Amino acid sequence: MEMIVDLLTGTSIGQSIFVLALVVTVGLSLSKIKVGGFSLGVTWVLFSGILAGHLGLAIDPTVLSFVKESGMVMFIFGIGMIVGPGFFSTFKQGGIQLNLLSIASVFIALIITYLIFYFSGNSIEAMVGIMSGAVTNTPALGAAQEAAKGLTGTASPDIGIGYALGYPMAILGMIITTGGLKWAFRVKVDEESQRIEDREKAQRKEALVISVEVTNPSVFQNKVAHVKTLLDKHDFLISRIMHKDTGVIEMAHPETVINEGDKLLIIAEQSEVEIICAFIGHRIEMTDALWGKLDHRLISRRCLVTQGGINGKSIEELKLRSIYNVNISRVHRAGVHLIGKPDLRLQIGDTVILVGEEENVKRVERILGNSVNSLRRPNLSVLFFVLLLGVLIGSIEIPLAGMPMPVKLGFSGGTLIVAILISNFGTRFKLNTHNTQSVNLMLKEFGITLFLACVGLSVGGNFVSKLLDGGYLWMGYALIITLVPLWITSVLGRYWLKLDYFTLLGYIAGTMTFAPALSLTPDASKNNIPAIRYATVYPLTLFVRVMLAQWMILLFAK
Repeated sequence: MEMIVDLLTGTSIGQSIFVLALVVTVGLSLSKIKVGGFSLGVTWVLFSGILAGHLGLAIDPTVLSFVKESGMVMFIFGIGMIVGPGFFSTFKQGGIQLNLLSIASVFIALIITYLIFYFSGNSIEAMVGIMSGAVTNTPALGAAQEAAKGLTGTASPDIGIGYALGYPMAILGMIITTGGLKWAFRVKVDEESQRIEDREKAQRKEALVISVEVTNPSVFQNKVAHVKTLLDKHDFLISRIMHKDTGVIEMAHPETVINEGDKLLIIAEQSEVEIICAFIGHRIEMTDALWGKLDHRLISRRCLVTQGGINGKSIEELKLRSIYNVNISRVHRAGVHLIGKPDLRLQIGDTVILVGEEENVKRVERILGNSVNSLRRPNLSVLFFVLLLGVLIGSIEIPLAGMPMPVKLGFSGGTLIVAILISNFGTRFKLNTHNTQSVNLMLKEFGITLFLACVGLSVGGNFVSKLLDGGYLWMGYALIITLVPLWITSVLGRYWLKLDYFTLLGYIAGTMTFAPALSLTPDASKNNIPAIRYATVYPLTLFVRVMLAQWMILLFAK
């Protein structure tokens, strides 16, 4: 019994681990509870931590702060690596609109905060703290405290108290909003998810395999390279040719001559198929499998890229065609089939389709690696490299006119930006950024669980006393600051910008600068859209909220 008491009330590292594990275990057990099919999920860990803090359980503040920030950056890393590959293409598709909508939400919250400050008689320090908690923006809290110190030499405790009381209301407000939107907009999740999937398939530049018979006289007696030049604005690859006069099938080389009646096996994007077929001749029903049956000399085989030396190299650089007479016709990456164009850079984890004679294909397989086991090991180097750069960038001070102190992105903002950039452009610098989806998901879930447990423990000790001592009014203010901007902008987004339900879920997480909001409803995990939209909105919104929190202190503090 004495040992248990010591683990609950002591000050050792073992006690910190025990209390955290207890909070998380209780919270995850409660997360299985569903009411009307709805569950708070991992958010129960936050409430479990508040209860533990209220009952007197605590851990060393330095340890608590370290674990909380570590959990958040791990969560952000997982989010960034998962959504990063599709971030820039998605940003072009409505990213500007989403950010403008988010900035509108920020200013609506600012106006409400000022009106409450003006009519309630509360100090601006308390209201900025409440606003920071109501939008779950810890960097804004820190910026406000530093601004107050710059003016008076000490930060008012009202800032921290307001934040602690406003934070749980923000969670409640997001739960109400994410659940309420589904009811208010009469969303049928499966139908909306299917429409989005169909839309993405239509927009996706995915490689298709087609067979075309040459009937256009303009193509007769021309080399493959010349035909490619004539259609240089269209992405396609001629993989094999069956000559009409001999019936022989050969790999298409730039110098191969195309004649009337030849049949071509072509890999092209769906949007290009009609144009390519119309120029060369007409499409015929001749499947990839039939080509394989007709040609016993050439084979087509899948190969996994696992050799580190290949990472970041283009297909042209590898010279597989000229040295081994093997062609890479397609590349399968992150669920998408890409054309094996010469300038396409290969990445660890890609699956390529090799075409050539069997012995030559085997040689190329050894060069590319083709070892499944090597990909099962987690790539810890990319994790710590992203954290290293993320913390470095997040610590950069950005001086702004009129500010008593520079603005910083913070650890979370820096880590998110670096993870997105690394997952997109890392291969250009020969960086191995591959990690299995399960590794990224594990880091994401582990990180958010630790973060919520620490937040709960940090506010739980004084939660009830502050609530009874007039704090319930502050909590009511926070709920208004949370709900009104979210609902106004969500309605505008749905009916004016025609945003889908999953985009709105990501928008809510991004405009609240609260990545855990992606775990508040199971609907957010049905696809990657919420996480991508979160990453689209988060950086600019975080920056604006931090600046405005400081400006409010400077303008209205007495």
